[in-house]
This record gives sequence, C-alpha cells and structure tokens, in this order.
Amino acid sequence: MKDQLQFYIDGQWVDPAVPRALDVINPSTEEPVARISLGSAADVDKAVAAARRAFETYSQTTREERLALLAKVLEVYQKRYGDVVAAISQEMGAPLWLSKAAQAAMGVAHLATAIEVLKNFPFEQVHGTTAIVHEPVGVVGMITPWNWPINQIMCKVAPALAAGCTMILKPSEVAPLNALLLAEVMHEAGVPPGVFNLVNGDGPGVGEAMAVHPGIDMMTFTGSTRAGIAVAKAAADSVKRVAQELGGKSANIVLEDADLDRAVRQGVQAVLMNSGQSCNAPTRMFVPRAKHAQAMAAAKAVAEGTKVADALAEGMHMGPVVSELQFNKIQGLIQKGIDEGATLVAGGTGRPDGLAKGYFVKPTVFADVRNDMTIAREEIFGPVLVMIPYDTEEDAIRMANDTPYGLSGYVQSGSLEHARRVANRLRTGMVHLNGAGPDPAAPFGGYKQSGNGREWGEHGFRDFLEVKAVMGAAPKQG
Repeated sequence: MKDQLQFYIDGQWVDPAVPRALDVINPSTEEPVARISLGSAADVDKAVAAARRAFETYSQTTREERLALLAKVLEVYQKRYGDVVAAISQEMGAPLWLSKAAQAAMGVAHLATAIEVLKNFPFEQVHGTTAIVHEPVGVVGMITPWNWPINQIMCKVAPALAAGCTMILKPSEVAPLNALLLAEVMHEAGVPPGVFNLVNGDGPGVGEAMAVHPGIDMMTFTGSTRAGIAVAKAAADSVKRVAQELGGKSANIVLEDADLDRAVRQGVQAVLMNSGQSCNAPTRMFVPRAKHAQAMAAAKAVAEGTKVADALAEGMHMGPVVSELQFNKIQGLIQKGIDEGATLVAGGTGRPDGLAKGYFVKPTVFADVRNDMTIAREEIFGPVLVMIPYDTEEDAIRMANDTPYGLSGYVQSGSLEHARRVANRLRTGMVHLNGAGPDPAAPFGGYKQSGNGREWGEHGFRDFLEVKAVMGAAPKQG
C-alpha cells in the first residue's frame, strides 16, 4: 500500500494543515491500495492564495504560450498513460480494457480538443466602435466524481488552462489516485506554480470550504443532484458562477421501425459499461408493447452473457461497482424493483456466482416496469436496466420527458429523419441516434435537475470566460 498524504499547492508537494488519513479501497478486492489525506479549510485557503497570485501573471499569457503549455501537458500525460490506466482500474474498478480504451483516453481527447478550440477562438471582436473581449473568469474551484475520474477532471482542467484561469481541484476521495498522477504530469510539464493546485478531501471538509470561499470566482461541480444543490447554495453568498453537471435517468426510445434485437443489444451493453456508473447511461428503455417479449429475450441474453470479474483481469468483462456504499444502495433498489412488481428478467440481488468478495453486482434487467416505479424514477447508478412498454410513440415521448432529469436521450429508428423528429421533442441536453457515441467537441450537459452550463468543446471553454465590452475601443468608420 502506498502513502500519498501530501497535496499539490503552489508548485510543491505539501503536508496537510491537520493530518487525517483515509484508505483508498480497491473495489475488486475490498482491500486498501493507498492512503491519502483529507484536507480542511486551512488547506483550501493556502491553495486559493497560491491560485490568486498565479492568476495575476497566468491570465496575461498569450494564446501561443498557452498552446505550448497544453501541448507539453498532453505529451507528458501520454507518457504516463499506463499509470493512469492502472490507477483507475485499482481505485474505482473499471476493467483494464475500459480504462485503456475510454477512461484514460478521454484525458487525451479533452486536451486535444482544448488545443483545437484555443487555436482559433475569437477573444476580441469589434462591433462598431466597441470591442467585445473574452477574458479568463479567474480562480476556479473544481469538484469531480469517481465514476469517470480523469475524464471529468480533464474536461474542466484543460479548458480552464486554455482560457488562462488558475484552479483548485478536489477530486473524489473515493478515486483520487489518477488526480495525484495528473498533478505529477502538470509539474513535469512546467505548469507555473499556483496555476494548478490539488487538495484532497471530502465534501464537508474541502468541498464546502471551496464553495463558500470569496477568493474563488467560479465553482464547477460534477456529481449527484443533491450535492450539486448544496454547492450552489454555499456559493450563492459570494455570487460566484456555478456550473453543474448532475444526475440523469436517460430514456432510450426504441421506435417501431427500429431493428429491435440490435437496438436492445446495444442499449443493454451501454448500461452495463462501467458497471452502470455513468450519469448519461440509457437506463430507461422504452419498447413497443407488442414487441416487449422479444425485447425481454434479447436483453436477457446480453445480461446473462456478460462476464463479471476483477478489474485487473484481462479480456472484456464488467468490473465491480466502486464501493460498499454503492453496492448496498444498488442492492436495495434491485429489491425495491422486485417488491414493486416489476418482472426480473436477469440478475437480481447478491453477487454473481463464484464471486464471494468485492463489490460485484449482477447485470440486472427488469421488464414490465411502469414509469412511476422507484426503479424508473431514481438514478440507480449500477448495472440495472428498466424496460418500459409503450402503446404509441406519443406515450413514449411523454414518459421519456416525465422525469426530473434531462441529461441525455437515445432514439433508435430505421429512419434517421424519424429519429431526429423524436429527438427534437426530448427535453434533454444531448440525444444519441442509432447508437452514436460521444463527441468530445460537442457540448455535454443537461436540462432540469441534470444541471446547468456545458462542458466539452467550445461551449465548455466559454464557461471559463468573462465577457467585457470596451466602448470607444475602435475608430468610427467613415
């Protein structure tokens, strides 16, 4: 077990103000793999002071200087890629294949996207005699979750660096090792002292101290809706900007003209990827009532054919969920689905056969679900799909929108035009048509209680900028 008890503040590794250690648990084995320190308001004060000093100079760097810095960060990150893959698999349970192909890969994607956006972004535009200027927002507090850790860190850090901001990162204390590796990457890449700071900790000890801190100009938060509300309330007294990417209960509408078996197969696989721990997972599948039995059979085959194993095992499989807390929550919701009368098609409570230890959940499918059942309303955040039959397309759209969330939506159809018509009626920030994957250049975010603001691409970059109007900055024409 490795001790990583220091924080990265002002370009140095420093001890916490008050020692308080926490074990990082490998969810495949339930054994500790490292120890970190939990910080306090005093550590946040130190990091904010460093970030404010650094902002005075870093905010004045040129586009070319920041492009060179981002290119160096990308180069060093790629050199440490294998370390990031291993850390993510150990600390949060993503199988090695997924950590390599997607989890760690998103770090590269967001850095590359930030570089492309920065190359051509119009920081100043003249309208008549007025210059419209975009400037960095200032010191940014970042709170990130454990489920796609480096993805959700880098989609904040990369555009903030590109925009000229300085930052304090509080990664999830459940999966902090990849973030500590990123601090090493930043240091080796020559990011100036104070531009990037990392303080480990929990929500009450560090997250709240960041949200209320008057020296932080913006909070960007990814996590549960409940925690996002707490951050926004804490930030309100200092009127700082708050960007939130929160929960989801995304609908996957399989239309009458879709290839049903293919659509169901892809839909189940999308839910089971990352053990269901994705805020945008298509966890509510709407299927025509007349085809419900066929859809159940297709979903059952995928779920029961999915191998579950240690995250460090080779090959394609599903790993554990992240923690005992998550395991117990998911077990309770699966039992709730059974108690409320949904048809259990595959999976159920308990660990998969042959796995006596580790936070492993059976790939689970419920059918004959009503949209008012608990398992159709609450974000389970585990490998659990609910299948809801519908009678008409209008019913499917109405039920898809009948949720407090609005992060993502999915539509399957034999006609792209038909799919787009349905997509236009979904009250969500994103829609995937016919199995289309994510786009790092497209805005990521949701409607309603799924948050506000957008991440990824140019929209994510703009969230880290203030807009200034300078009147009389240009001569009158004619």
